[in-house]
Amino acid sequence: MLVNNSLVLYKNAAAAITGECVSGKFPVRFRTAPATQTKSAVYGTQSVRNKDFLVLSETPVSSLENALSFADTNAPSADDMYDAQPKNAMAVQLKECYELLVSDEETAAAPMGFEELVSLFRGTFHADEAWAAYCALKNTVYFNQSLKAQMDGKLEFVPRPQSEIDELMRRADEKSREGEIRAAFISRLKSRKLDLPDDARYMVDVEALALGKTDKSRTMHDAHFKETPENAHKILLETGIWPITRNPYPLRWGLSMQSAKEGLASPPKDEERVTVPGVSYAIDNAWSADPDDAVAFDGTYLWVHIADPASTVMPGSSIDDAARARGSTLYIPEGASRMLCEDSLSDYALGLNEISRALSFRILLDESGAVADCSVLKTIVDVKRLTYEQADELKDTPELAPLFKIAERNIHRRNKAGAVQISLPEVHITVDPETKQVSIQNEVHPQSSEMVREMMLLAGEGAARFAFKNSIPFPYVSQEAPTIPDDIPEGLAGQFRLRRCMRRRSVGVTPGVHSGLGLGMYSQVTSPLRRYSDLIAHMQLRAFIDGRKLLDKDTMLMRISEGDAGSQAAHKAERKSNTHWTLVYLLQNPDWTGDAICVDKGLKQPQFSIPSLGMETYFTPNSEVELNQSVKVKAANINLPELTVDFIPV
Repeated sequence: MLVNNSLVLYKNAAAAITGECVSGKFPVRFRTAPATQTKSAVYGTQSVRNKDFLVLSETPVSSLENALSFADTNAPSADDMYDAQPKNAMAVQLKECYELLVSDEETAAAPMGFEELVSLFRGTFHADEAWAAYCALKNTVYFNQSLKAQMDGKLEFVPRPQSEIDELMRRADEKSREGEIRAAFISRLKSRKLDLPDDARYMVDVEALALGKTDKSRTMHDAHFKETPENAHKILLETGIWPITRNPYPLRWGLSMQSAKEGLASPPKDEERVTVPGVSYAIDNAWSADPDDAVAFDGTYLWVHIADPASTVMPGSSIDDAARARGSTLYIPEGASRMLCEDSLSDYALGLNEISRALSFRILLDESGAVADCSVLKTIVDVKRLTYEQADELKDTPELAPLFKIAERNIHRRNKAGAVQISLPEVHITVDPETKQVSIQNEVHPQSSEMVREMMLLAGEGAARFAFKNSIPFPYVSQEAPTIPDDIPEGLAGQFRLRRCMRRRSVGVTPGVHSGLGLGMYSQVTSPLRRYSDLIAHMQLRAFIDGRKLLDKDTMLMRISEGDAGSQAAHKAERKSNTHWTLVYLLQNPDWTGDAICVDKGLKQPQFSIPSLGMETYFTPNSEVELNQSVKVKAANINLPELTVDFIPV
């Protein structure tokens, strides 16, 4: 029978009954915060149901404070109970009690009531010692509390089998040694002398931080290292976990290193298409694997044929959703991670099969070279692939000469309208997949590449005019006019000055002037295999041609915005990756020297362009330099994790 100061277990803590049961509830008192050097213990009270507590002692304690104080002083800790040779008195008694009980197998297997068991290992039962005894039993490896009895409102304990005790002791020993093992590992980490490959398993969280998968690292915290992705990268390099060729940036920006998996329909569905007479030409770099445009002139019309994945990819489909999440194909020196399934390229790229299916822009030009009319057609095209170099050799042939003439006239027209032509050094970076050796080659721009660019601009202008004429909600690209000063210098310095004058482009549903291109209206439609904004433009054009429902302006803008987020992440990862591999190239070629061309003198330090690396830098030369003057430099202080390098005059 419970009386005042009967001791109970309430919410895994000791509590004392303070009165009679009222409406099925007992008033109890318990400690909510222990005493400290500056504050007394804090106690609380609560009325609780009988089923919400377990009885530790019906015999009253002298006071709850005395029961708690005895436990604080005498109850063994969990560590005491896992010690094979315990020193705590209660721990010793519990071990001896267990050994006595297990000599009788029947007794050992039977559950024992709390008071009976305490009386056995303590010699007698004292209410003030009940809480300390319970704490000892909860911590010991020798007895286990019966959950079944607890559900019935009783407090009972069962001796554990020796095999279970041995396993618990083994785990405890391993856990205690883990601390020693980890401490030794942290010491090795601080000195950057890991035992590889064994220590690599402890660096998983450091790798996760370096790859942007988390913003915390217990390992770096324990070693007192600053927890940043750059510092994690630095430590992985210094300890030999990562080679210098490990590129973390795509994953750090949340991008997949694998191309999209879900394939497009193969072959594309049969539908009515116009067969375009003659041969059209897909002209691109020799290393291009995804040709998505081809051009031809039939004497009346300029034809710009574009790959037609929108024949399969429907708005809101799983392929559309995946492409929108990526935003664009990721191009890094290691290779391409494609927005659409790579296995589908042969069916949808142009010129990879004998006959190509395309969405074609048939453009009629006026005498000035402007777009007089544009039709959009689903077509079958005979495409021949050419490299830029091959096209340059054929530029005077009857098939290609008209295209070069149209391009020349279009450049003149756009320049007359205020187009800004900027030409900056570009490089192509490749990485050997086996040796990881980096190669950097300057990009050259053959005449045919300029011709193809003009054809694509005409297609973009034609598509914008077609969409506007037919009231199709469409992604128009515009750019405000730059403010260009009169004192633009000559040469490369002038090109850099022009770049700073340019305004950001914008995408909207209302056509506007693209001043940088010198076009009254414009849209990008020529890369639907690798750019989501182009793909959604194709979806709108195809829906209009087929008489299907169009995406409304708000839905289209929202999806373009989502695609742009992924595309911007890809651009940032590409830029960081290119810098990473350029620095790897410099580490692999420590004797490198190159020309740095002064492009600006108006800042604290002159700005230089290094064309052979495609890099820009700032440094103070040994003597005064003029704009466009070249200075021979070498690389120093290469910091791969921070993507920094100093260039110093030779």
